[in-house]
Amino acid sequence: MAGVARLLDVVARARSDGHDIRVIDIGGGLGVRYRDETPLEPIVMLDAVRDQLAAASAEVRVEPGRYLVGPAGVMLTRVLHRKQSGGHEIAIIDAGMNDLLRPALYRAWHEIVPVQLCDGEPRPTDVVGPVCETGDFIALGRELSPLPTGSLLAVLGAGAYSFTMSSNYNSRGRAAEVLVDGDRWAVVRPRERLTDLFRSEIADPFSEESS
Repeated sequence: MAGVARLLDVVARARSDGHDIRVIDIGGGLGVRYRDETPLEPIVMLDAVRDQLAAASAEVRVEPGRYLVGPAGVMLTRVLHRKQSGGHEIAIIDAGMNDLLRPALYRAWHEIVPVQLCDGEPRPTDVVGPVCETGDFIALGRELSPLPTGSLLAVLGAGAYSFTMSSNYNSRGRAAEVLVDGDRWAVVRPRERLTDLFRSEIADPFSEESS
């Protein structure tokens, strides 16, 4: 409410200077559930500022990007290898920090769910990637049942920042993106191949053919 009040003050001053303000964008920032949060529903936010905005006599726009696409995206990854080190259970997966950077960047929490139920008592497990960095992990100390090699894991809440923050670090191709609609699915962005990474490079920039 305070932010909208300051925005409306700017609008009033701009109009007094002769500017024709017809659209007000109150931004986004709506959260999503990653762990045990209770996200704010858009209608609750809008109800809180409805009277303020009604007096502005302008079209109101919001930016609920993460709210819409965050929970809609899941990152699938496969367990390549299991081991124990220093008393830790470690599951090495085929997805790395280049595929989902948030955990390595600022310890962001993403729920991890086995696609098929696994037997055994849950135990603290580090879920790590194949990139040669100590910060290459998706989760640390996560309570998970023993994960057999080859099993699939679903990393939830990855729709907003997984692919958009992904990179080709360590010459790793970006993952494929698949759109699922009920019982239908389609590849909307193919998996990158090694040749895709080198396609725009010029092997010999000083040759006559390159000039």
